[in-house]
Amino acid sequence: MGLRSVALALLTVTLWGGNPVAVQYCLDTLPPIAIAGVRFAIAAVFMWGWCVFSGEPILLRRKQWGPAFVTGVLLFAQISLFNLGVARTNSSHSTLCINTFIIWVVLIDHFITRGDRLGFVKTAGLLSAVTGAVLTLATVTGGGPAADLELDPTTLAGDVLLLASALVLAIKVVYTKYAVREISPGSLILWHDVVGVSLFFMASAAFEEVDWARVDGAAVWGLAYQGLLVAGLCFVVQAMLLKRHSASQVSVFSFATPLVGVLLGVTMRGDGLSWTLMLSGVLIAIGILMVQKTAEPAVPAVRSDARQENSIR
Repeated sequence: MGLRSVALALLTVTLWGGNPVAVQYCLDTLPPIAIAGVRFAIAAVFMWGWCVFSGEPILLRRKQWGPAFVTGVLLFAQISLFNLGVARTNSSHSTLCINTFIIWVVLIDHFITRGDRLGFVKTAGLLSAVTGAVLTLATVTGGGPAADLELDPTTLAGDVLLLASALVLAIKVVYTKYAVREISPGSLILWHDVVGVSLFFMASAAFEEVDWARVDGAAVWGLAYQGLLVAGLCFVVQAMLLKRHSASQVSVFSFATPLVGVLLGVTMRGDGLSWTLMLSGVLIAIGILMVQKTAEPAVPAVRSDARQENSIR
């Protein structure tokens, strides 16, 4: 990869790492499910424009509605768990916990789909990521008196919700590998956004009280960041990179996402930084790197899947 491609790949890594921070700024004035609804409403408009620009079909055929609906339901479950988890912990823990999805992807690929088998290096990477996840849970402050001094206190409940979100994300990633055999990736993301947005707003109306008058500038920027930069720009950059490079070349840079996320959480939200948390980030990053470096494309649709995966973190 040339320097320009590396720079673009690192840009997406930085944007993904900043997503939990953007959610935290929104949570200061908005409830978590409403945030998800607005985020993916923005993303859906963006993806509609992308489909028009790139010539991907807007309307789906009858047999394509099933995969679009399933991925939309998975999106609703994954992002709801993610935002509810972020609301109960800090940005650093959020980025570390959600990036453990790679553990579940590897296990599902090996034991269920049998598309990508475990080897020595991949197993070592898996153990590294698991160790990092355990250490992340060990740094939970718990919400006691010490946590009162933190802007975003960490709790075990929040981290567990994020780990559950990582599991759902892994299921979605694996399912998408097969869904894009039936639907082009842009069309799939557009309609899974539409399904997800419908569910987000229905759930928010049923269970949340939203006071839009309280929304401040930080929340507006946070929503724009999630909808336009993470779900929009990252998709476009990923699509450009995948036209020139293999999925393994592009995705290998994702090991830096948890490290960037911790750095941004510490500098922008004042998250506490201990040696245990730093070690957690390094172990998860190493695990991601080892798994990605040894990954072989299990199905021809892996390039499209990479675009899908990286548009919804």
